[in-house]
Amino acid sequence: MRRGLVHVLAWSLATGAAVTLSWWGVHTVMAGTAYDPPRALPVKAAGATAPEPGPSASPSRRPAPSRSASAAPSRPPRTPAPVSADSAASAAASPSASDPGRVRSYDTDGGRVVFDLGPASASLVSASPGTGWSMQLWKTGSWIRVEFTRGADRVSVICTWHDGPPHVDVGTY
Repeated sequence: MRRGLVHVLAWSLATGAAVTLSWWGVHTVMAGTAYDPPRALPVKAAGATAPEPGPSASPSRRPAPSRSASAAPSRPPRTPAPVSADSAASAAASPSASDPGRVRSYDTDGGRVVFDLGPASASLVSASPGTGWSMQLWKTGSWIRVEFTRGADRVSVICTWHDGPPHVDVGTY
């Protein structure tokens, strides 16, 4: 009986060591790979505000940011409940056929935001943070705000349409 327990103990230790060594080897190899999470596909629209980036040799290369002249809205925003970054993809609203809008893309240091701008309202098509950035989204009936953060850096993309056609402001804080 004692001899059987010694064999089981030796087998368990050898199996545990083999599994640990295999996990460590795979983890080391995978940690050294350069993987960028998927980004939103570029939307091609007539008269887009930012030129579409060409093919890149490096997957981590980013196009130069485009910014609006104004940094923030004049009145302070209400504080709606934030929407998580996971639900940002499902927050995309498809434009209706009777009210076609203008799809506009805004590339920033923190990520990319795409809006469908109608004559009196706007909807979020997609928002994707850049590598190393996190994202938070707020939506109300008259504005949408996407904020990208990395450490102390903040980039906000705010679309308002409460007293006129939609207007987009991009600000770095």
